[in-house]
Amino acid sequence: MSGPLRILLVVAVALVDTDGRVLLAQRPPGKQLAGLWEFPGGKVDPGERPEETLIRELAEELGIAVKEACLAPLTFASHAYPDFHLLMPLYVCRRWDGLPRSMEGQALKWVRPRDLKDQPMPPADAPLIPFLIDLLGP
Repeated sequence: MSGPLRILLVVAVALVDTDGRVLLAQRPPGKQLAGLWEFPGGKVDPGERPEETLIRELAEELGIAVKEACLAPLTFASHAYPDFHLLMPLYVCRRWDGLPRSMEGQALKWVRPRDLKDQPMPPADAPLIPFLIDLLGP
């Protein structure tokens, strides 16, 4: 029997535009789960709070500035992958400064909540969709 799985803390955000659509980013080629669509975010660094991670990652990946007060926790995913266990809080954000754009070459798209389930997503992201539909409507 192998040892316990390490827990990986990753934080994600559902950016919601004025039309009620949610931004998805496509995982780039060469990364694990390449080509799948996911909520923006990233790995929480040691000593970093999840909100700090999101503010940093959104600036790096999308070129937008987010204030901590605009990040509202919604739910979380707990998913066992073969070599680690993912714990992923999901926040919702409706206000930011700047226009989200791809800073790292990843594809981006805005999707209506009801259409999220039709997007190929990592296994940990899919269970989060009903919570967004409940919050935002279809």
